[in-house]
Amino acid sequence: MTMQIDINSDIGEGMGDDEAMLAVATSVNIACGFHAGDPDTMRNIAAQARTRGVHIGAHPSYRDLAGFGRTPMPGLSASEIENLVAYQTGALCAVASLAGHKVTHVKAHGALSNAACADAMIAKAIAAAIKAVDQDLAFMVLPHTELARAADRAGLRPIHEIYADRAYQDDAQLLPRSQNGAVLHDAGEIARRVLRMVTEQSIIAASGKTIPTPVDSVCVHGDTLGAVDIAKAVRFALEQGGVTISPFNSRP
Repeated sequence: MTMQIDINSDIGEGMGDDEAMLAVATSVNIACGFHAGDPDTMRNIAAQARTRGVHIGAHPSYRDLAGFGRTPMPGLSASEIENLVAYQTGALCAVASLAGHKVTHVKAHGALSNAACADAMIAKAIAAAIKAVDQDLAFMVLPHTELARAADRAGLRPIHEIYADRAYQDDAQLLPRSQNGAVLHDAGEIARRVLRMVTEQSIIAASGKTIPTPVDSVCVHGDTLGAVDIAKAVRFALEQGGVTISPFNSRP
């Protein structure tokens, strides 16, 4: 049986080469205005993605333009989190329709995602908001987290992603960006690591520990230094390794 994998990237954030990334990725997560992005950028990316056959997802965050959505915001209620996720997801759905494209999934950004990985209330609120907007939307999640558990409990289709350009801890959580080595930059090394993680269906921690993990999609952050080169190297390594690259929801 041929193994298939999606390559996704976070774009529309004003920090990377979105057009070049659209030529490599098979799905993209578009900033919806709370940490970056605006309606014109959202529509432009949706139009380009439609032309290229790239699938699009909403990338909601805390309301944090100054901190790029990476500022923790403890104390928000479940309804407040539902509101901000539904607001941003709905906005992209509406703008994408102007470009003749359809949103297929949602992936939380930055501090919101980090908090939801450990906090069941936040993860449940994100899932509830997605389901309220459109129960057919997939939920892109990090494996072995409250996000993944919330997707299952809400009856949403989980898309389990791994990060190509981030280091992992032994508990399958990301190494905090504040620590040395959290963000990876060597395209060749990253590509070899990703190929192994995809073919073995596992996460490889910085310590070398392997953690069995379902892998549906590989993310290359659009704002990582050398992001396009990394994405190209990852795609080439996967294809050379016999893995078919395709959007996750084009699979049977």
